[in-house]
Amino acid sequence: MDAALDDSGRTLTTPAGGLTAAQVAERMADGRANAFESDTSRSAWTIVRANVFTLFNGIVFTCFGILLVLGRWQDALFGLAAFANSIIGSYQEFKAKAALDRLALLNAPRARVRRDGEEVEIPPSEVVADDLLVLRAGDQVPADAVVVASRALQIDESMLTGESDAVDKKPGDEALSGSIVVAGEGDAVAVRVGAEAYANRFADEAKKFSMVSSELRTSIDRVLRWMAWLIGPIGLLVLNAQMMVAGGWGTAWESGSWVQAVVNTIAALTAMIPLGLVLMTSIAFAVGAAKLAGKQVLVNELPAVEGLARIDVICLDKTGTLTAGEIEFDAAHPLDGADEPDAAAVLGWYGSAPDANATAKCLREPYPVDAPLTPARYIPFSSARKWSAVSFASRASGTWVMGAPEMVFGDAATDPEQPLGATVTPLAATGRRTLVLAHSATALDDEDVDAERLPPGVTPVLVLTFREQVRPDAAETLAYFARQGVDVRVISGDNPRTVAAIAREVGLESAEGFDARRLPEDDDELADVLEQHAVFGRVTPEQKKRIVIALQARGHTVAMTGDGVNDALAIKTADMGIAMNSGAAATKAVARLVLLDGRFSHLPDVVAEGRQVIANIERVSMLFLTKTAYATGLAVLFGLLVLEFPFLPRQLSITDGLTIGIPAFFLALMPNSQRYVPGFLRRSLSFAIPAGIIIAIALTLYTLGAMQLGIDEDELRTGSTIILAVVGIWVLTVLSRPVTRMKVLVIGAMFIALIAIFTIPLATEFFQLVDPGQQAAWLIAIVIALTIGAIEVVRFFHRRFVAKALAASQVGETAGSARVK
Repeated sequence: MDAALDDSGRTLTTPAGGLTAAQVAERMADGRANAFESDTSRSAWTIVRANVFTLFNGIVFTCFGILLVLGRWQDALFGLAAFANSIIGSYQEFKAKAALDRLALLNAPRARVRRDGEEVEIPPSEVVADDLLVLRAGDQVPADAVVVASRALQIDESMLTGESDAVDKKPGDEALSGSIVVAGEGDAVAVRVGAEAYANRFADEAKKFSMVSSELRTSIDRVLRWMAWLIGPIGLLVLNAQMMVAGGWGTAWESGSWVQAVVNTIAALTAMIPLGLVLMTSIAFAVGAAKLAGKQVLVNELPAVEGLARIDVICLDKTGTLTAGEIEFDAAHPLDGADEPDAAAVLGWYGSAPDANATAKCLREPYPVDAPLTPARYIPFSSARKWSAVSFASRASGTWVMGAPEMVFGDAATDPEQPLGATVTPLAATGRRTLVLAHSATALDDEDVDAERLPPGVTPVLVLTFREQVRPDAAETLAYFARQGVDVRVISGDNPRTVAAIAREVGLESAEGFDARRLPEDDDELADVLEQHAVFGRVTPEQKKRIVIALQARGHTVAMTGDGVNDALAIKTADMGIAMNSGAAATKAVARLVLLDGRFSHLPDVVAEGRQVIANIERVSMLFLTKTAYATGLAVLFGLLVLEFPFLPRQLSITDGLTIGIPAFFLALMPNSQRYVPGFLRRSLSFAIPAGIIIAIALTLYTLGAMQLGIDEDELRTGSTIILAVVGIWVLTVLSRPVTRMKVLVIGAMFIALIAIFTIPLATEFFQLVDPGQQAAWLIAIVIALTIGAIEVVRFFHRRFVAKALAASQVGETAGSARVK
């Protein structure tokens, strides 16, 4: 066996018979084996801690526990929402963790090695450094290796590098783990195993945990952070006020009235936390994911449902994404003056040959074999010289050559003045792959085969064209994105001219693809190139990731599609990663969405679902944030004015459930095609804060007025509950406009339920509701009327604000659409 060098220049000295059992045991003992287990994405404890042991859960569960200890379980219903949030959040992340932990690039069931002079099959994890790997067609390379013997060995590295053509491997060449042997056979010495192997380095980086970017979740988290700063001082303010109302700290403690003071404080604090909004968002995501699953779209992370509704740049890989990853026969173009009646039989032989590559196999259908030809001498195809030659024992005498025109005939294949060049040049300009079938009257001899040279007198007979199968739904889907103002970038490891031709076929105007080997190293300069060009070829996996990062640095929200391992890092980095189900396990595991049937036409469905979630949650958020605003305002006003809080926690459960929680569930799931506009939180707060302030002031004035009229405590609380319930129903109606039949049913049902709670004895007893009396009734009616009028004014100005934001967004989208065209 010839000695070879690894990538560090070390001479490989593994004997032809392979390692001995003792040498294998030695390498196993010192950790030089191929077994690879990277750290899991996140530990189970980390996930539980992140979803359960949070600041707000601590506050809520503490309040929940205090009420249980005090025997006031009726006022502790708010704890159920916190439990639901924790369960749904943990489930969501455990699901993402499970997908990442299943990540395995090396899915070959067995590896073939030579040890002690014998060929054996072992699990890939038992391969050790310096093992002699035996590679044959169909094998997956289990570890990074250096080829030491080759017989027409060809390896497909497309899943790793994006290059669609198989690569010839000679002694001294490297074979990367995860690549596939497509032709020939050979021996290779393992040089990098386990965590150091190329495929496992990809897996290790791809496994780094990150949740998908979600404006909804980010905005809600921001509100929760704001409340975290406010809840402590406001809580102390409210507690002090309630203790003072009870007669002072000392008196309240001695008389036992501190219990009610604590309950009132808990009512104020828990009302400030929009726990239901977190729960409702999770439910909307989950329902959206379930609906998409019915359309053959797997959602790996629930917030990804909204992701595609926000993107403004989508990066597409060519092979396996725009195309089906397969090549197909296009046409045969006879050359003037060339007449070889046996050409069809020769093409049939090439198509049915045992070592036929993907291109040759395309000839099987158009050129079926009638009478098999028997080869006498044969030079197999090589991706280095890009031709093969064969002489037959009978019929079809002489030598037949099939290969790349420029590699067989040199400049004559590119000279438009020559007959061959006049045919090949315009065909190649369309991006189609061209091969030439040529013939020589001289048969191959043994010297020709050994030297891999052509006999003299070779003349062209036919030009054959092949093209990649473009996905039938690709053009329609890209047209949809163009109409939506989404820029498209095609990035591929293939030839730039071929990529550009495919791009033109699916409707993207690109005269010539940009060769990624010329991409600048500076990130700012790279971003400039990306703004000027739409199609890129010869892109490496690392460059794909850099392209995504550069676009993000320019403020773009980026989606990345692909199917190969070479796409995994870019898909992981992108704001929205989309994988084809036919792709590598690594790519599918790190993607946010997986198209189970590989059809691009589902992406508009995903966009529509994302828009529905965003638009509906924006409407729902205004309900919850209005509650947070008025609860915070009430706590501050009642704390400063030293007034007794006008609600029991159980009474707030009425308004939470009937004016916010239950109707929000239905509103969050209703059809809504409103287009996404950035600024969700700002728009929501622009209504919620003024509306909440108005409600807080109204309840404060009612409380002061009721105290002046001498209304007792139970009647005052009942009146406050009525005001908040009726005003809450009105806020629900205002935010539901335009009111449809379904919305009328939801609002009507909530109003009927509200009446039932205030009239059914069992309910009134549980919620401690009484007849507020005639005096309070007039005061309640006046406060409700004035509050509703003020909320209508707020909504009027809010709608004008939103309309202005939508108009500005449409101007930006028009500019984006113009860039695509």
